[in-house]
Amino acid sequence: MAGDVPSRRAVLSGLAALPVATAAMAAERKPKKRKPARPKIQHVDVAVIGAGVFGAWTAWHLVRAGKSVRLFDAYGAGHWRASSGGESRVIRMGYGADTIYSDMAKESLQYWKTLSDTASLPIFHNTGVLWFAPQGDTYTRQSLDWFKANRIDHDHGDVSWLQKNWRQIQFYQGETGILEKDSGALIAGRGVQEVIADAQIEVERVVMPAPLIAKKIRKHRLPDGGTADHLVYCAGPWLAELFPQQLGGKIVATRQEVYHFGAPQGDTRFTPPELPVWADFNNGRIVYGIPDLEGAGFKIAIDVHGPVVDPDTLDRAPTPAGIAEARAYIARRFPGLTDAPLIGARVCQYENSSNGDYLIDRLPGQDRIWLVGGGSGHGFKNGPAVGKRVAAHILDPALPVEPRFSYATKGTVAARTVY
Repeated sequence: MAGDVPSRRAVLSGLAALPVATAAMAAERKPKKRKPARPKIQHVDVAVIGAGVFGAWTAWHLVRAGKSVRLFDAYGAGHWRASSGGESRVIRMGYGADTIYSDMAKESLQYWKTLSDTASLPIFHNTGVLWFAPQGDTYTRQSLDWFKANRIDHDHGDVSWLQKNWRQIQFYQGETGILEKDSGALIAGRGVQEVIADAQIEVERVVMPAPLIAKKIRKHRLPDGGTADHLVYCAGPWLAELFPQQLGGKIVATRQEVYHFGAPQGDTRFTPPELPVWADFNNGRIVYGIPDLEGAGFKIAIDVHGPVVDPDTLDRAPTPAGIAEARAYIARRFPGLTDAPLIGARVCQYENSSNGDYLIDRLPGQDRIWLVGGGSGHGFKNGPAVGKRVAAHILDPALPVEPRFSYATKGTVAARTVY
């Protein structure tokens, strides 16, 4: 038997030769040519362009209604160039006498709460929302009337009530306030991503052009060769860029800055539950903020339209003048944060419509192409209600468009915000 066993040297020599032999055999073989993969041609009921809050909730409602949907976005879901990106947004129901938005916020709040309850991390934070303004303010009184009529849980009082409950805020004599108990803050970018995940669809990172306009088209072609019966453009500040002839001057993107300041270690006065979301309506403008949520710091924003911008090329560095204005306000209203460090800032944009109302209407002359936008500073909270309304129009073509949201009402006058 011993003579049949190869020597150690013979074994090693054989092993050493294997790579060479293998390489020689491989060289003799002709590589097989692979056929290029053909793009997957897919027809869907609806293609939604823009995966911000309006597009995400539109897709969500359509999927729940049994429709097939593709969702496109050039930069991805909840990205930081979008008006729906970033860290947090306010959700409240008080809109003065403008009950169409109060009703939409009330409806949307339930969708956000349900989503948050099933998410791995919270999307809705029930901090409450405190609104304060000079006594006798009409907007405040009308909001209070709506709360009472709709049985919205709330508290309200004069400046003594405000000072007693929120000592970290410097109130002025003659002010009054309302606390919406069931409202609060939403986590923005992550919230949009959670809506899309809950709909069980994926965002396709595709730059979607404006559609081919022709009356005889029944199926709209998509960039990869697929088709869709309906197109819904929820492109936010990019809407006017896609449809310059129809929306130039009607939807305008403006630069907005928000700031995050850090409270001293151990100081809980600027975190929930000691501080709710707040909004100060004085001197004809709104300053609002969000308490320290998820370690993001005390957030403050001044609701005044900045210069018109291009969302693709906008330099998103905060300005020294903007930071100084925020610090001056904090020193007056939140003296405990006078020397707080700036720990973060974000530059985003509103997409303002000329009359401050949403745009939810068909592209003129087209039955199956929808334009959805004009969210401005108040659109995020109402994303579920907007998406539900868009889906309802697609499911029932005879459903009339809300006149205030119609294309016909969008002129080219200076934009304003319905906060």
